[in-house]
Amino acid sequence: MKNTMGKHFNPADSERHLYSWWMQNGYFHADETSELPPYSIVIPPPNVTGSLHMGHALNHTLQDILIRFKRMEGRESLWMPGTDHAGIATQNVVEKELVDQGIDRHVLGRDKFVENVWEWREKYGGVILGQLQRLGSSCDWERERFTMDEGLSRAVREVFVRLYREDYIYQGDYIINWCPRCHTALSDLEVEYHDRAGKLYHLRYPSVNGDDEVVVATTRPETMLGDTAVAVHPEDERYQNLVGHSFHLPLTNREIPLIADTFCNMEFGTGAVKVTPAHDPNDFEIGERHDLPKVTIISMNGTMTHDAGERYEGLDRYDCRERVVQDLRDSGNLVDVQDYEHAVGQCYRCQTVIEPIISRQWFVRMKDLAKPAIEAVEDERIQIFPESWEKTYFEWMNNIRDWCISRQIWWGHRIPVWTCQDCSEVIVDVQEPTACTSCKSRDIKQEEDVLDTWFSSALWPFSTMGWPEETPTLKKFYPTSCLVTGFDILFFWVARMIMMGMKFMGDVPFQHVYIHALVRDAEGHKMSKSRGNVIDPLVIIDKYGADALRFTLTASAAMGRDIKLSEERIEGYRHFVNKIWNASKLVLQYADGIGEKQISDPPAPEEQHNRWILSRMNTVIESVTDAYDNYRFNEAAHVLYQFFWHEFCDWYLEFAKPAFYGERGELIRSETAITATHALETALRLMHPIMPFITEEIWQRLPMKVESIMISPFPRTRPGYLDSKAEQVAGLITEAVTAIRNLKTEMEIRPSEKVPASVLCGEKSVAEVLDEHADDIVRLSRLETLEILTDGEVPEGYSTALVRGQEIYISRDAMIDINAERDRMTRELEKANTELNKVVKKLSNPQFLEKAPSDVVEKNQVIKQELDIQVRKLQESMDRLDG
Repeated sequence: MKNTMGKHFNPADSERHLYSWWMQNGYFHADETSELPPYSIVIPPPNVTGSLHMGHALNHTLQDILIRFKRMEGRESLWMPGTDHAGIATQNVVEKELVDQGIDRHVLGRDKFVENVWEWREKYGGVILGQLQRLGSSCDWERERFTMDEGLSRAVREVFVRLYREDYIYQGDYIINWCPRCHTALSDLEVEYHDRAGKLYHLRYPSVNGDDEVVVATTRPETMLGDTAVAVHPEDERYQNLVGHSFHLPLTNREIPLIADTFCNMEFGTGAVKVTPAHDPNDFEIGERHDLPKVTIISMNGTMTHDAGERYEGLDRYDCRERVVQDLRDSGNLVDVQDYEHAVGQCYRCQTVIEPIISRQWFVRMKDLAKPAIEAVEDERIQIFPESWEKTYFEWMNNIRDWCISRQIWWGHRIPVWTCQDCSEVIVDVQEPTACTSCKSRDIKQEEDVLDTWFSSALWPFSTMGWPEETPTLKKFYPTSCLVTGFDILFFWVARMIMMGMKFMGDVPFQHVYIHALVRDAEGHKMSKSRGNVIDPLVIIDKYGADALRFTLTASAAMGRDIKLSEERIEGYRHFVNKIWNASKLVLQYADGIGEKQISDPPAPEEQHNRWILSRMNTVIESVTDAYDNYRFNEAAHVLYQFFWHEFCDWYLEFAKPAFYGERGELIRSETAITATHALETALRLMHPIMPFITEEIWQRLPMKVESIMISPFPRTRPGYLDSKAEQVAGLITEAVTAIRNLKTEMEIRPSEKVPASVLCGEKSVAEVLDEHADDIVRLSRLETLEILTDGEVPEGYSTALVRGQEIYISRDAMIDINAERDRMTRELEKANTELNKVVKKLSNPQFLEKAPSDVVEKNQVIKQELDIQVRKLQESMDRLDG
């Protein structure tokens, strides 16, 4: 047994050599030919431009917990890794580098530019995956995929072609979200809305006959140059006689009609709205219903077009706004201007305010694809954790709009559509054609646009496993078991994966979706560079080790609740890592000669403390297993922390020391060494999914035949170890020791100073337990002696503490300050009375007595009895003190 251990655990050395060793031995690799039941997770592929942040650290820690847990449970476990090509983001990065070198991508040309992106990706694209390895992520790196590798590219083309041939994909002139900076269309989900302080402008449109006028309000007065109607609600009596009349459009020579449409809100403003079909999605729909002309007045680069009028042509849209407002004011058609805060849509990549523009784009019809995806969640083939997110999912899916999938950039999956330049035949195929399928001309041109990055990501669960081929990996591991992700991509990615999985695999892509919350700073603020409150996980790993970071995130990951993270908290859990190391050193000092069979299957112990720790271990195994299975990660961490630090270290090892030292005979020494080593080894396996490095480092010092803790079996409960009597006895002993320690502290007696104490026991069974284990109580409480009395009264001049109604007392001669004792007892009495009042109030409530389970009522009645005794005896002690 390699049991030499340094004074401190060195995370940096351990993490480096252990991760390399795990990789070399193929422990992360899943075998698709295995007969073991499968468990699989696909990684949410990080962008190739990305660097590890705390959100990644949380997400991948939770995934790794699940994979390591299920691997140890005996499941053939696949964690599929990879990266996303991140079209717009990656193109922006490379384009900026070229600009810094004085190179314009348009001069460079498409093919050369794409070559540059591939070179950049080869150089930097794997950085984040290396950072994930530092966290301990046990991905199957042999299967690493990239959304633009050859296999995934083929899957993308296959899906596009099938959807096109089934009339799901179409090309049309439609209003889309356009980024004037990135020069590309954005899906609705790629637009971020932020509240901004702006202005609400009230404009007057006079009637052609000169007798009437309508007043409309807008936050974007420059768009009035593209108005083609004014709309009112058909039931709005104010405008009944004006519907169908024409009105002058100020600053232009055009006339526009007043139309009736149910979209209008009679309660908002004047009830009349300007209609600009070419620059507002709602107006576009009104225009379609009423066959209105669409006048494009803002160009793709954010400047005004010829149709905006000679005075405004070429102006930036915001410069145009100022000129239009001034011209309306000068012409008497600006009625009012008010301060107005409203949500403004911005590009999710560059934060430029988007411009709704009519453009020829490619779309996917979503309604029919959404139906099976809705049903899959409704009938619980897919379960979302926390369940509260299901409502949001249904709301979005039931109101889904067609998906704009074309992007006007160069980096990405180029749309597999070719047009014959001679006969205009459109060819859509997986393979690149060499000639027109109609006229055989070789003059064919491919579509310039690429697909939305999320199109390829939507296929991730099955494309990464080899689809459209029916590979052994796909057969074994699809559908996957669980998806761990943030709420921000529930619709970007999760919903689309469900739709595509149902369409092309005929089955759900995953059975569970676990949505974790945000990692915020200690005050609850979102981490951002501008705030200066970002905690870098790589810096934290260098400083405290990966295990401390992983445990902190896990302990904080309460379902549905954002994490408030601080470096102080991480440092606190680093102390827990050290505690594990030091406790293991102690146990292993006395483990020489103990073999694997004794550790794995120890004989039933006879000693009280050994029976107790095995009983508690059994309960902990059950609790932790249930917590892992049900995504209560924080609960698993808290149970393990409480058990290992407070029960195993603070109590059990202290109980065990006399046996370790040979003070209780060879049989008890051997039994205790075996039990302690078994408990330690079991605890290491329980903690391994959360803290893989330190648990492996210690486990390698045990004489186990299995090469690595990560492929050892996860602990199972052993009902034979349950021992309620041993737990009750241990509970009484620990309560007595704690009470005596507290009493000495409150009496200002030094912890190391030994003083005599007595216990007045009215219950014979309690007296017998305390008498049997008096040596442990004396040793752990640092007493001179402990006298057990079954009758009599507490003499005057003694300070008391209560344990289950029994009075422990120490002479006040050992005290420094008698006034402090009076204050202490007053506080104790106040606390006991407060608790008693709460219980009395509860037991006086008829609803509680009627609705609460009988065992809960009975428990509260017992608590009341104990508190009654505690209050009475505290009062008696105070009376003696004052007497």
